[in-house]
Amino acid sequence: MPLIKKAMQTRRVLLLSGPRQSGKTTLAKQLISKNREYRTLDDTTMFQAAQTDPQDFVKHSRQTLIIDEVQRVPALLSAIKKVVDEDNRPGQYLLTGSANIQSLPGVTESLAGRIRKIRLRPLTQGEILGKLPKFLEQAFKQSFLFAQKYAHYDKEAILKMTFRGGFPEAIRLEPRERKNWYKDYIESLLERDLQDIANIRRKESMRKLLKVLAAWSSKFMDISAIGSGLSLQRHTIESYINALETLYLVEQLHPWASTDYARIAKHSKLFMTDCGLMSSLLGWRMEQIRLDGDKVGKMMETFIFNELAAQVEASNQAFELFHYRDREQREIDFLVENEDGDLLGIEVKASSTVTKDNFKHIRWFKENLATKRSFIGIVLYTGELPLSFGDNMWSIPIGMLWS
Repeated sequence: MPLIKKAMQTRRVLLLSGPRQSGKTTLAKQLISKNREYRTLDDTTMFQAAQTDPQDFVKHSRQTLIIDEVQRVPALLSAIKKVVDEDNRPGQYLLTGSANIQSLPGVTESLAGRIRKIRLRPLTQGEILGKLPKFLEQAFKQSFLFAQKYAHYDKEAILKMTFRGGFPEAIRLEPRERKNWYKDYIESLLERDLQDIANIRRKESMRKLLKVLAAWSSKFMDISAIGSGLSLQRHTIESYINALETLYLVEQLHPWASTDYARIAKHSKLFMTDCGLMSSLLGWRMEQIRLDGDKVGKMMETFIFNELAAQVEASNQAFELFHYRDREQREIDFLVENEDGDLLGIEVKASSTVTKDNFKHIRWFKENLATKRSFIGIVLYTGELPLSFGDNMWSIPIGMLWS
């Protein structure tokens, strides 16, 4: 909330975007006051009025007009631009959107220079526990040994978190009801939201693709392999994936390429944006996968991606998140770069033990590609203690991400 209030003091328009049921409407309604008017385009009458006369719809006499689910009438963006160009006071509009508005077909107005965008993801573990996101700042300072008391979470505890996911309504449900909630969630998106943003004619093919992408989470993008079991042309698969990205269901993590090193692979990694949704789509149960190293690794890496991505976006500092892979198959799960060009390499291990060999790719990167930069290497694991492996290398309990 402090981030939102601060943004409204400096920008004419604020956009809260994220997937359906991630808490945008709840957050927006908390800001309703005598000086702020709330309108939702989920209301049929409001929707029809906005479509019919966008210029009139955005007129208001309050300090702020809150428009919920603005992506349903993209023409409102041009109408808002006209208003804020004539009056440049901050905090005139708070918009929420369950789709990436700039990715919608036919949208030509970006509100560049007038708008602040804040991504609202499903809840992180830190948010659920009421903890401030301090891990990245702490990691670049290497202050692990001096951290305040933190709780230990073993592999079983972390896996329970991954299956629960971060959608506020779903996390309160028992596993069976949660699975039904996610099923209804997907059906609602297929029936309504996808129709708002794209002409998806083959819903069953989209449903199958979404399941394939859930299984593909944490892997490198390969459209041919993704579509191998689907009777869809490549351009159709690409357009469907773009639509799912627009709805914030899947996300690509781009490769780190701040070098002329010719052997760096250029493929992005694909991730589901919520582990609970991912496990539900795949029909996984805790007792089925706890001894399956590949599935546990996929869940853990997807979970850590979403935790890190949320901290990158919430931080007051400028961080960027990448992955690394080269043609010699050296990989680093995550690379974080700060505004000074310093780098943090992060590997994810489901094991409660770490060996020197777990740092081999991180060390190679430090010695060959980060020679002129400050570089810190971390292996996140399910053990109890933060331990130094020398030369700015650390094994860190996963629980320190949020505690």
